[in-house]
Amino acid sequence: MTKAFVCTITAALIIIAGQGAALAQAPPPPPGPEHQILSSEAGTWDAVVEMTAPDGNSMRSTGMEEDTLSCGGRCLVSAFKGDLMPGATFEGRGVTTWDGAKKKYVGAWTDSMSSGMSVSEGTYDASTKTMTSTMEGPDMSGAVVKSRSTVQYTDTDHKVMTMFMVGPDGKEAQGVKISYTRRK
Repeated sequence: MTKAFVCTITAALIIIAGQGAALAQAPPPPPGPEHQILSSEAGTWDAVVEMTAPDGNSMRSTGMEEDTLSCGGRCLVSAFKGDLMPGATFEGRGVTTWDGAKKKYVGAWTDSMSSGMSVSEGTYDASTKTMTSTMEGPDMSGAVVKSRSTVQYTDTDHKVMTMFMVGPDGKEAQGVKISYTRRK
């Protein structure tokens, strides 16, 4: 190593250490109003799942979702578990937060029926109490699929998530509807 390289690295470490000390003294900003929608979801939810196949056939199942706030109230961590059909357990995990730079809610989701991580972006409409998001990620075969979902908050203890997929005809069709009731 040359003397100039060692001096450059040393100077960089001193600058980083100084910034780290300043950051350690400054408290993080509090969660903003956009985080309120995330905090309203914290809790345990019983779920009734209705799945509709492209051919129109449907089936019902039940599940449970545990939503917890994390990162000082800045993100919502979701854990879903249910039975899709007798003998077929479904499990999923997600994280959602507000991205101030994008001015959107962003999230990541993975589950026992997909081959990887899906990412989402969404907006909340306070006048209709609806979160609308788009998601992109791999399905069971590994093919990347796109979907759109809405979450309608009917009151503090009920919400309905509806997911729309692109059907064989290229048109959007409802694929999943989950009706949630908060446990008391």
